[in-house]
Amino acid sequence: MSDPSAASLAIESTTAEELASGEPIKLGTGGGQTDKPRGLLGDAWYDLRRKPLFWISAFFIVLFLVMAAFPQLFTSKDPTEALLDRSRQGPSSEAWFGYDVQGADLYARVIYGTRASIVVALLSTLGTVIFGSMVGIVSGFRGGWADSLLSRVADIFFGIPFLLGAIVILFTFNPPGSDKGEATIMLIVVTSLVVLSWPVSMRIMRSSVLSTKNADYIVAARALGASNFRIIMRHLLPNCLAPALVYSTILLGSFIGAEATLSYLGVGLKPPTQSWGIMVAESQDFLRVSPQLLLFPAAFLVVAVLSFVTMGEAVREALDPKLR
Repeated sequence: MSDPSAASLAIESTTAEELASGEPIKLGTGGGQTDKPRGLLGDAWYDLRRKPLFWISAFFIVLFLVMAAFPQLFTSKDPTEALLDRSRQGPSSEAWFGYDVQGADLYARVIYGTRASIVVALLSTLGTVIFGSMVGIVSGFRGGWADSLLSRVADIFFGIPFLLGAIVILFTFNPPGSDKGEATIMLIVVTSLVVLSWPVSMRIMRSSVLSTKNADYIVAARALGASNFRIIMRHLLPNCLAPALVYSTILLGSFIGAEATLSYLGVGLKPPTQSWGIMVAESQDFLRVSPQLLLFPAAFLVVAVLSFVTMGEAVREALDPKLR
């Protein structure tokens, strides 16, 4: 058994040497060194990288993003090239998913359809989170009549059924038979999704601001003469961003499904735009005789939605200490 007094002398001599050298003393269990203290994002990343579902969802999200940006990496065929003599042929070595009703390669259409769904979801999420967060910050920070007014406006939009509201907006600005361009129709769809979805983001940011604006560091910054803009940008926004980040990740998956639903109903994106919702709508009359027309685009749609929703749930659990 080692002599305790000898060990004590060794520790004292080591501490004296570190003090003399001017280097910080590193304490740890078992003579080891402890890691540097982590912040909220550091703790979240430490927790996320140990979750298999996070890596699985991240893999599919990256795959869909690359597929949307560079579809030519996944197929060399033209999704608009159609021959009626190969209509509804099943999967083969030449066409992995078979051919659609018009005789176009279904695999190429599914790959190129990723772009429209991802672009609509990304733009809608950015618009919803940015606009809703701005309104929520103003409402929570200003308080008083401004908070009451903005909250009542948000309640009005909350009372509009999402699907019904989207159909009304799209039928008004994008009626059947209109000859608007692809970019214009996509902008109308994005705008309708933002208009009907921003109140949720507003309430999330408002509640975060209300719980943070009376913190000690906010009071200290105000006492030092910091402007409201500086307090919001330097103190409130960084500390209130985590809930909005979680919501935006889940919202991406929701908007992918919303775009497909609206396109299926005929009020969203329209041909010749390649979209999973359009392909699902075109396959409904041939479900019994050619189920692959529905199976493959629907499978991509489901995997994309689940990937973003799973990622959002993993991030939410990592950022919330109560759920760890």
